Formats: sequence, structure tokens, C-alpha cells
Amino acid sequence: MDPTHPQIYEVPPYLRVHKDGTVERYAGIAVVPPGIDPHTNVISKDITIIPETGVTARLYSPNNSTSEKLPLIVYFHGGAYCIASSSDPVYHNSLNKLVAEANIIAISVNYRLAPEHPLPAAYDDSWEAVQWIASHAAENGEENDYESWLKEKVDFNKVFLAGDSAGANIGNYIALKDHNFNFKILGLIMVNPYFWGKEPIGEETSDDLKRRMVDRWWELVCPSDKGNDDPLINPFVEEAPRLEGLGVEKVLVTVCEKDILIERGKLYHNKLVNSGWKGTAELYEIQGKDHVFHIFNPECDKAKSLIKRIAVFINE
Repeated sequence: MDPTHPQIYEVPPYLRVHKDGTVERYAGIAVVPPGIDPHTNVISKDITIIPETGVTARLYSPNNSTSEKLPLIVYFHGGAYCIASSSDPVYHNSLNKLVAEANIIAISVNYRLAPEHPLPAAYDDSWEAVQWIASHAAENGEENDYESWLKEKVDFNKVFLAGDSAGANIGNYIALKDHNFNFKILGLIMVNPYFWGKEPIGEETSDDLKRRMVDRWWELVCPSDKGNDDPLINPFVEEAPRLEGLGVEKVLVTVCEKDILIERGKLYHNKLVNSGWKGTAELYEIQGKDHVFHIFNPECDKAKSLIKRIAVFINE
């Protein structure tokens, strides 16, 4: 974003960029501290994982004394790369519910946001966070509290990448990168993944208002001459990594009937299962709901069903 541009740049309903470069956010700015959640008995704590860039994460664990090793999910929050955080109340609440339902450990990555930190900053931060997990899983010697959570509580043969919207896109990006970690990334969970493209498909062809809104989000966060066909947002262009190289054994893609992004999620699932990739992929469609509804209405029956389905996917 050019701070000398004479006009205020609006990206509804998320934020405004003023001509001096300052950013005024309308959403995703509330924060809640970590601690013991009284409703789920899940305990959380915040840590700095990349001091050079200030990237943090929130760790979650069931608050019990079991010696059983548990699956780990590395979670990337949504928000179009420009709003929200791991301490956002709606994400904190959602992670507490998922950790309790699935009986897992979770690390929610608080990557840097655009436009102050344009893409690929969020991808770079998330990749470094996964590398940080690998380095701490391998370390010996004196441990601090959060390291003991990882080493004593986590089954590193059952690591999952997970995220919603932009975070689901980031999960796909990580799963496609070459890696030689000292743990196994078993699966990828993509809730309403944020993929896009220049050529409209499905409902995108008839909903010009929503389409222009999504176009504007990407224009803000990614200074790319490829626009909506940048490989980061369109995994089906020629330059994008081939889906058959996805480095996980199983994938869950969830989509919502009223979501403008539904056709992209379905297309991803279809191309993945027909790509030559050797894993198994499931498409889970929710009728009558819109984009990431479960984050904002977690007590409705369909939100509870979604959390249960993700828990089953992790533990099956």
C-alpha cells in the first residue's frame, strides 16, 4: 500500500488505510488473555516464538494430569490476512472448544498482518512457526514450561495443520513445502478455505458485489502483479505447486452453502483427489450457513457438529 496515495483506501468491512499509511481496523481488534477456560477446563498460555519479528503463539492443553500423549494441531487463524489474532476472543473460544472436544494440544500462530506487513509475511511467519515447533521437539537439556508441554504431552506422529479462511490457505501452503521435520504432519484441516482467481466460477459469476469485495481484500494484502492469479491465492494456476505433492496423508475440506468461497473449496477438493496425490480427502458441506459461521455463532447446532467432525477427523 502506497502511503502517499491521495485517497483513503477502504476495505469493507475490515479496515481503512489513511493517506498517511495509518491503518484503522473495524474488526478483529479485541483481545482476551490466556488462562484456564471455566467452560472447557482448557488451559492456555502465550509465548514469543520468533523474537526477531515479534511473532507469538497461544498454546492450549486440556487441564488434566494424564500421561497420555495427544495429537497436536498447528492452527492459523482467518481474517483475510489483515485482521484478527490468536488472542481474538472468537478464536480463543473456538480453540478452547476444539481442544476440549478432540482432546488435543494446539498452537495458534499469531502471524503478522497486512497491510503493515504485506504478504508473504503471514506465510513466512507461519512456516517459521512450524520450524520452531520442530526445533523444540528435538531439543534436549533443560526445558521451560511450554517446551515441557510439547515434549511431554504431544504425540509427534499425529501433527495436523489447521485453519479457517486465510488460515486454511496458509495450511495448504505449509503442507506443499518441502520439509524434513522430526515429526509427522499427518493431516490438513481446511475450514472454508480462502482461494480465489481472476476468472469467476459458480456463484461468483452472479454475485458481483461479493466478488468485488473479495478482489479488494487481496489487492490490499498482496502487492503482486499477478493479482488474483497469484499462486498464493489461486492454487490452480500453472506456477502454483502441484497438489500431488501435498505432504500429508489425509485432508478435510469444509465448505458452507452461502459462502462466496464455496466453489473454490469444492474445486480444491476435486483437483486434489484427481491429482495423483496418494492420500484421502473428505469434503464436508454445511447447508444454510455462511463463511466461518462457527467462529461467530459457536453455540448453534451446526457449529457444534462441525467441531465434532473435526475432532473425529483428528482422532480416527
